[in-house]
Amino acid sequence: MLALKKKREAEKKQAEEEAAVAAAASNSTQTPTTTSAAAASAVEPKKVSLFGIGGEKKTKKDDNTATKKTPGEIRIQKDIGELDGGKVATVTFPNPNDLTSFNVTVKPDTGYWAGATYEFVFTIPPHYPHSPPKVECKTKIYHPNIDLEGKVCLNILREDWRPVLDINSVIYGLIYLFYEPNPDDPLNHEAAELFRKDVHQFERLVNRTLRGGLLDGTYFERLV
Repeated sequence: MLALKKKREAEKKQAEEEAAVAAAASNSTQTPTTTSAAAASAVEPKKVSLFGIGGEKKTKKDDNTATKKTPGEIRIQKDIGELDGGKVATVTFPNPNDLTSFNVTVKPDTGYWAGATYEFVFTIPPHYPHSPPKVECKTKIYHPNIDLEGKVCLNILREDWRPVLDINSVIYGLIYLFYEPNPDDPLNHEAAELFRKDVHQFERLVNRTLRGGLLDGTYFERLV
């Protein structure tokens, strides 16, 4: 009897130990899941905006970023949009972001300077269109109305300028100077005098300058 009692006590003790081991194993499998979820919740960033969690961020429009254009800038943009020099005149912008300085290349198709190419630089003043543009010829030319320094004598660039005129008006005026020189309002007085007295000799001198070389100490580049 005593031996049987000790056997039962040993079996009971073993059962209790096995139950304790099973309980410990069950707790160890559940704890990482809980810990992992808590850690993920702590690490995951939350999107915050002015509308609250998960909303889109509202940006404030800066009204000072837009620069107001002056009336002159608005007018020159309109003029440039309407430029039309046909096949004789071509307009180019060295700096596309600066509309106040550009080049006009004129290639007359008839007249004394036919076939040659002349480059003019236009500079738009701040008070345009109340002030006329400034025009300079960068190509040396023998012409009654354009001197050897590149100054241009055109009435609409001086006293006849009106705000209703535009860049096209000036370009057409330049083209007309190549077709019909005006010796009565000259800048190159020597050329104008020769044009009035002996137009054939004037034409010969023009052709000479177009072929390049010196004329009265002034060098002309070859243009034809």
